[in-house]
Amino acid sequence: MKPILSLAPIRGITDATYRDIFARYFPGFDLALAPFLTTYQGNRIKPERLKELLPENNRSLPVIPQILAKDPDHFIAIGRILHDMGHETLNWNLGCPYPMVANKMRGSGLLPHPEKIEAFLKKVHILPAAISVKIRLGRKDSTEIFKLLPVFNQFPLKEVIIHPRTGIQMYGGAVDLDTFAQCLELCKLPVVFNGDITSPASFNTLNKRFPAVSGWMIGRGALANPFLAGQIKGTPLPDNPAKILKAFHDELFEKYQELLSGPSHILDRMKGIWFYLTNSFANNKKILKKIQKTKSLQRYREITDEIFNEST
Repeated sequence: MKPILSLAPIRGITDATYRDIFARYFPGFDLALAPFLTTYQGNRIKPERLKELLPENNRSLPVIPQILAKDPDHFIAIGRILHDMGHETLNWNLGCPYPMVANKMRGSGLLPHPEKIEAFLKKVHILPAAISVKIRLGRKDSTEIFKLLPVFNQFPLKEVIIHPRTGIQMYGGAVDLDTFAQCLELCKLPVVFNGDITSPASFNTLNKRFPAVSGWMIGRGALANPFLAGQIKGTPLPDNPAKILKAFHDELFEKYQELLSGPSHILDRMKGIWFYLTNSFANNKKILKKIQKTKSLQRYREITDEIFNEST
């Protein structure tokens, strides 16, 4: 049986436009988790963020909305809107590692407080949608998760997505596979692995060690190598990968010129994408430096054409 693969949410990159175009060029993913939603001024949500999650804007790849919240009433307010839009599953973000989020006791900032997480889940359980959680091993200490798993086991959560790092690790250091193995034994719910799947070989090693995992979430590895999910599922690389990458890039670039206002916004978005995509090319550090210095759309176009022409 082929593994269930989901595209991880990368804020500022994997929006609906990116997910739609990505899925049409690169097979392998079964679904995606959208970058998190938050409320503002109480229970209000920015309309453009909801537009990202409309079914008609997510035809190429099924999407699960993610909510960042510490107030259960705010989660419920967003959850009802999303369920009315047709979303049967919602994800609660308990993993965001960034201090500006965690210091407000959201994302991984809630992990040292199992009693607050339990109270939150008890309240939001009234929603008709299924709920999953995306979590790290803890905020500062990987043993924090051992107080959280008994809490999760009380509820009929759809799944628990575990990134086996702590919040303060951000994305540095090694993933803690030994602690993840203990989590897999202790968790009574379906468990999805998320973290450092960067090649078919790394996936195969993890899959062999953790056959009980119900799914696999890939983020940075897929942005660096968009063919990765397909390779994991047995799709061979095309004869000319750079040609496919160029077509993907060009459509993405054209679409963002339609959607975003002003050269700086377009360049910022494309530079964020290239932060990962340069890993698909030789001399990736040199390429990234050249792109990051670009200040005009015309020069950007010249540089990227040169990169692809040298690779095809």
